[in-house]
Amino acid sequence: MADEVTLLDFWPSMFGMRCRVALAEKGVVYEYKEEDLWNKGELLLQMNPVHKKIPVLIRNGKPVCESLIIVEYIDETWSHKAPLLPSDPYERARARFWADFIDKKLSC
Repeated sequence: MADEVTLLDFWPSMFGMRCRVALAEKGVVYEYKEEDLWNKGELLLQMNPVHKKIPVLIRNGKPVCESLIIVEYIDETWSHKAPLLPSDPYERARARFWADFIDKKLSC
């Protein structure tokens, strides 16, 4: 049985872009669903009832929310393809530092 993967997103979102790049790097086939952030769809509200925001990755009916968590999930789920993080723990920590920096400093 093939995975059913859907990404709820809004095209200019840098957080959604992070997820789209990770999916592309892994070669994951997915359905893209554009969300209207001013008129949120029922699926978004159902899949992310806590924050009610994008991006949301839905795999086989199960949602994963928050872009960094989604990227880690993608990397772990499709681990047999193109690792997104270095294998060295120090280099992985550095990559996570820069991702966190972008979240906190550049997305304000």
